[in-house]
Amino acid sequence: MGRDVPALVFTREDRRRYRIKMQECLEALAQMLREARFESERPQVGLEIELNLVDDAAEPAMRNSDVLQAISDPAWSTELGRFNLEINVPPRRLTAGGPDAWEAEIRSALNHADERARSVGARLIMIGILPTLQQEDIGEGALSENPRYRLLNDQIFAARGEDLRIEVDGVDRLRTYADTITPEAACTSTQFHLQVSPEEFAAYWNAAQAIAGVQVALAANSPFLFGKELWHETRIPLFEQATDTRPEEIKVQGVRPRVWFGERWINSVFDLFEENLRYFPALLPLCEEQGPAETLDRGDIPDLGELTLHNGTIYRWNRPVYAVAHDMPHIRVENRVLPAGPTVADTLANGAFYYGLTRALVEEDRPVWSRMSFAAAEDNLHTAARSGIEALLYWPGMGEVPVPELVLRRLLPLAHRGLARSGMDEAWREPLLGIIEQRCVTARNGAVWQKETLHQLEATAHTGRHEALRRMAQLYIDYMHLNAPVHTWPVD
Repeated sequence: MGRDVPALVFTREDRRRYRIKMQECLEALAQMLREARFESERPQVGLEIELNLVDDAAEPAMRNSDVLQAISDPAWSTELGRFNLEINVPPRRLTAGGPDAWEAEIRSALNHADERARSVGARLIMIGILPTLQQEDIGEGALSENPRYRLLNDQIFAARGEDLRIEVDGVDRLRTYADTITPEAACTSTQFHLQVSPEEFAAYWNAAQAIAGVQVALAANSPFLFGKELWHETRIPLFEQATDTRPEEIKVQGVRPRVWFGERWINSVFDLFEENLRYFPALLPLCEEQGPAETLDRGDIPDLGELTLHNGTIYRWNRPVYAVAHDMPHIRVENRVLPAGPTVADTLANGAFYYGLTRALVEEDRPVWSRMSFAAAEDNLHTAARSGIEALLYWPGMGEVPVPELVLRRLLPLAHRGLARSGMDEAWREPLLGIIEQRCVTARNGAVWQKETLHQLEATAHTGRHEALRRMAQLYIDYMHLNAPVHTWPVD
């Protein structure tokens, strides 16, 4: 969904042609998989971070076009809301450049962008949901200017035929309706990319699905929405509801949602792309000139434009990605479950845990997904989103277990093993995974800090909820720039 699209109206003929082209793309993908045409000798990792823009009072700043122009760097792009930006960190080998190189690169890019944002009256904040965001900030005028967002909005509501209902029960209760998809813009995430060979894709995707709940529990950072204290990771239910194309009558018929955990372990990356065509009608039926079969017959690599555009409108928590780089196609797992922030140090610790643990699980003699039902993995995700690091999650051989115990006893040693097998030595692993260890020891992450700080401000400053959230957000920005892991942040 990262491409620009024109503002237009789709016809029935457009949809018919698009369905045909997607089937042609799927057949071309199957041929490429059979003929082993994919780059897998030099696998890389990648990172995308979505951020919010605020003014000096930590209130939402609808200035992404101005900030993007001030940054003037192709690594940065707009996101759905005018108060969002995204940075696409260049891909790299996992162990390239030494232990501090990736962190230094990311911090340099973020600091430069924040400096340029300040020149137009805005600041950056890495956080799952901006605490000061209010419902009146999420109207139609909050949509970014790029026509693709307006077009996506129109197509989702054409499919629904009615307003979105958003309903989340936490400490407080949220009940509201929206007539645009801009509530989705409240969700800002970190996306880890992992390039794998097609032969290994299914194992890595299954492993990523199995640990999604653990990831969310450890890194929850989105406890507030529209002034209400909800789930530890409110992004999860909000995103599921804010892009739902199904009215109630369609939901009860069992039609799959476009924000989707899935329904089964897979055997091939082809399974996911084939499901996309089988279950989901096109939202943006834009056909390209390139014919995938003819391109393959010439000995060239097809872009599979229709297949990849359609894939970008289906929001799996672990998404398959097909891409062509340097004239070579490759396959990636895009891990989408985590919120943004709180710091670069926390982000890279989350990445080290994810990359190390998935590799270790893939290399086990008896894979975890052969010992765990898919439904249990999905239940873990929602339990973790609701309760964060305080959650009880299911794990094979342990039953329901507190997250810190599960990670310290079972998963952290596996993450160390996986990183070691990837060539990362102990001196490099320890600082990264040590952050995960200390989060478990202290039972503190971004969501816990936000909740405790808000309650402290409300109790001591004798102020209203929004003012307390605003002060908390200002403190958050200060600590974010110090880059100390969130489990060390004091509650003022």
